[in-house]
Amino acid sequence: MYIPKHFGAPSDEAIEVLIKTFPLANLLTACADEPSGWTVNPVPVGLFEPLAKGSRLWAHVARANPLWEGLADQPQAILMFNGPSAYITPNAYPSKQATHRVVPTYNYTAVQLTGRLTVHHDAAVKQDIVERLTNYHEREQPVPWSINEAPADYLQAMLKAIVGLEFTVETTQAKWKVSQNRPTADQQGVIADLERRQDLAATAQMAALVRQTTS
Repeated sequence: MYIPKHFGAPSDEAIEVLIKTFPLANLLTACADEPSGWTVNPVPVGLFEPLAKGSRLWAHVARANPLWEGLADQPQAILMFNGPSAYITPNAYPSKQATHRVVPTYNYTAVQLTGRLTVHHDAAVKQDIVERLTNYHEREQPVPWSINEAPADYLQAMLKAIVGLEFTVETTQAKWKVSQNRPTADQQGVIADLERRQDLAATAQMAALVRQTTS
């Protein structure tokens, strides 16, 4: 991923927050059946420990999904997480009035992890993965649902229909393109325009990220 120095992530904590807040990753794996030689699948992923080389993320996919079948020979994979993003109009920049030397752009945040995938078929391991993912996503529900509420025979049938995935991190790259390359006045203009628009939830999120770069 191309990352100019001024568009680097602000901290390791920010990277972890993005992964946990936007856990639906694009998982790139090798696939002999695809003309390109690889395939991309959207997969919810759980990070339950500090992110570093050697740390692990967890997921599961349908057993019928062929992505896992070639991993024994080619376990290398990439996880790509996308955080808030928003279109930035040149009209948001006060400098436009002075020079008109401005163009549209797009602000975004993204994290890319490379690593190795291990497939798990053991029922106990799969249940642990499902339980941890469920507990994380249910944590803010008024009455969190537990997998123990499902009938035991039904749960076992569901576990048979999936495979567990363990992703071991080798490298981490992150890009925070949030107007850091603009003068302070233009950054303030971007914040005001994003807060005014409110056309997407992401515009408010992006306004907050741009504000962090000016604080």
